[in-house]
Amino acid sequence: MRKKSDLPTKTCAACGRPMVWRKKWARVWDEVRYCSERCGRMKRPANSDRARAPDGRGV
Repeated sequence: MRKKSDLPTKTCAACGRPMVWRKKWARVWDEVRYCSERCGRMKRPANSDRARAPDGRGV
């Protein structure tokens, strides 16, 4: 049996929180980017400057 501290970890692309390997993700661990469905829907833009108009308001 493995200790939880021995499992691989990644950082969520949306919220930045660390996430630990889950058995559910065993086959797709390389493709996992978000810690939850909610974070997957949020999908923070890669460059936040592009998400705003020049006047400072949202797009």
